[in-house]
Amino acid sequence: MLAITGTVLAVQANYYRVILDQAFSLELLDESGQKFSQLVHELLCTRRARLKKIGQQICVGDRITIEEPDWQGGRGAISEVEPRRNLLDRPTVANVDRILLVFALAEPTLDPHQLSRFLVKAESTGVDVLLCLNKRDLVSAQIWQTWCDRLKSWGYPPIAISTYTREGIEELAQHLQTGVTVVAGQSGVGKSSLINLLIPNLQVRVGEVSQRLGHGKHTTRHVELFALPAGGYLADTPGFMQPNLTVTPQELTDCFPEARQRLASGESCQFNDCLHRRDEPNCVVRGDWERYEHYIDYLEEAIAYQQKLKNTANADASVKVKDTSDGKQQQEPRLLKKRYRRESRRSEHQNLETDDDD
Repeated sequence: MLAITGTVLAVQANYYRVILDQAFSLELLDESGQKFSQLVHELLCTRRARLKKIGQQICVGDRITIEEPDWQGGRGAISEVEPRRNLLDRPTVANVDRILLVFALAEPTLDPHQLSRFLVKAESTGVDVLLCLNKRDLVSAQIWQTWCDRLKSWGYPPIAISTYTREGIEELAQHLQTGVTVVAGQSGVGKSSLINLLIPNLQVRVGEVSQRLGHGKHTTRHVELFALPAGGYLADTPGFMQPNLTVTPQELTDCFPEARQRLASGESCQFNDCLHRRDEPNCVVRGDWERYEHYIDYLEEAIAYQQKLKNTANADASVKVKDTSDGKQQQEPRLLKKRYRRESRRSEHQNLETDDDD
């Protein structure tokens, strides 16, 4: 029997909306009794109890197998989840091919520190990063060129677009024709408007920019994949004002293309555990590149995060680490024997024998 496979588009409560790799032709009868065919592209699915029992989480973007489909009812049951290539934790999306980071050149004003932080967070996922700057129509050619040159020195040649004039939309769409793209960025930069242009007739809800705060209102409440006309999927995500940096000091260096370029030049730091601070001797990363100050600021967060991981790992004996079905590790409380577990009969007999000898 041919396996029925697909991709999870959305997760709501205990139901999973799945788009099928191959549409199924359903034979139906109209009011006059004439037969006609209808293609089923999607199914609303639940997960098998076996998957729930082993703790298998099903996320947006997961590749799955469906069994016992009810074609007329448009329902099915997920029986298997394919191994993931990657998994983003915030938002939770599996098998991501690229992150489309959207910022605005104006309204709200482009803040280099905020942009740098988002770029570092995106780089920490290990997924390709595509930088897009919206509202090109609100700035002069000189301002755009200045930002373009500046961001190229960071390692990110930006794509200029305008959701108002539609400038650059076709160029951007060509980069998104394959795989899964996650759209991320601050609120109010035009992510929902951009998705409405990339996917006509979708009509994602658009929010206005707050005049008092200078940033947008959150208009995306959950993660969902949308099929692009030319192929590929787009995932809109809620906007975040301050993404958390969950990287160690060693991982932080890899989140800066400028630092990676210096380390790839053939030279190396004097010490293998060099953190590239200002006072480190013979460090090849330290230098006059613009975002070096950002690196120093984020380094303290990375050191604190590493210490947090160390403290969590050595918390106490009341916590144990267990391997999950998807290859990750999670912590579970360790049950105390005297408090939660009944003593075995063998132990009871041994204790009685000991008392008799006494």
